[in-house]
Amino acid sequence: MTPGPKRRATVVGGGPAGLMAAQALAAAGVQVDVYDAMPSVGRKFLLAGKGGLNLTHSEAMPAFVSRYAERADRIAPMLDGLGPQALRDWAATLGIQTFVGSSGRVFPKDMKAAPLLRAWLHRLREAGVDFHMRHRWLGWADDGALRFSTPQGEIAVRADATVLALGGASWARLGSDGAWVPLLRARGVDIAPLAPSNCGFDVAPTAPDRAGWSEHLRKREAGQPLKSVRLRFTDAHGARFDQQGECVVTETGLEGSLVYAASARLREAIAAQGHVDIELDLLPARDAAWVAAEVAHPRGPRSMATHLHARLHVQGVKAALLWETLEPAQRSDTALIASRLKALPLRLAAPRPIDEAISTAGGVRFEALDESLMCRTLPGVFCAGEMLDWEAPTGGYLLTACFASGRVAGGGAARWLGQA
Repeated sequence: MTPGPKRRATVVGGGPAGLMAAQALAAAGVQVDVYDAMPSVGRKFLLAGKGGLNLTHSEAMPAFVSRYAERADRIAPMLDGLGPQALRDWAATLGIQTFVGSSGRVFPKDMKAAPLLRAWLHRLREAGVDFHMRHRWLGWADDGALRFSTPQGEIAVRADATVLALGGASWARLGSDGAWVPLLRARGVDIAPLAPSNCGFDVAPTAPDRAGWSEHLRKREAGQPLKSVRLRFTDAHGARFDQQGECVVTETGLEGSLVYAASARLREAIAAQGHVDIELDLLPARDAAWVAAEVAHPRGPRSMATHLHARLHVQGVKAALLWETLEPAQRSDTALIASRLKALPLRLAAPRPIDEAISTAGGVRFEALDESLMCRTLPGVFCAGEMLDWEAPTGGYLLTACFASGRVAGGGAARWLGQA
């Protein structure tokens, strides 16, 4: 008997999820074509690695899985197939050795994303995967073919199976613009609205005549890190968030890892209440009694600012934030100052625009997909990566789930084609 024609799959999107889907399909003997709107694949992946590629995290699996919150039950089975250690092992097969940093985060030894991506693309091409750049997906033609705009005009592509790995809606200039949402909704796919995740937040005015921070703080302190602070607030469900870390004062509010860790709950609280009131403990290593005693210590002729610098090492951006929340008449009230140092009140009014966010929440609901991530209303069409309805904090959790979901979608497409 002569073998039949090789089945063909199209992967739309050349980020980690799409490339992992292509890998799974090629390994199953499927001919794979990867289409991407950008001039080259992995644009956002390379940006993520600009300051050091945080590939995954080393914490124990129960804690790791919990980072996906209410979607943990859907992400956990994917991680069974490609979890943190398996991802490190896979990188090693590409010649990329990894190490665990002091925070538990996992990085390539050279900290760069480009060598991993180059080695991966070389392997995929050796496996027969074809890449088609500057091809923007436009949806489906009336006969079911995939429509793409290209520099040479629109084309139609037929495939036996399709994996969509189109990202969310953050960093549109790198290819993730959310333009796929109406295309899938028109085909009956249930999609949760996209929203910013791992994002900064704008503060509400700290005085009636302001539109946020004072001009002094914006000009002098924007971009300065708030090191070793504690963030506390009550979310929309009445649960208390209380975590220590670092963040950054921006021209409009706050951003950074500590804020990103709370971004989902902050966003939901603002949506429910119109704002969220937070507290920053500027001296988390000291208890309230010690702070009160140091502030009340006789300061003689010294100014309060000099006194706080000398006794409590409060200076720079922390001092600026303290004065931001105090009226001139309150700036010698030692009890109030001590209280503010341990619980600085700020009101957050809105998340920053979605295109500024590191990632997005919302997307194709898991209820619209089967266990292999195939759309229930679109047989043969699979979805993976950030376009799925899940979110996680930074720290390697985002990339890990993108890789893992790509593997599931690619494997599911191969099985659907009868190739695995």
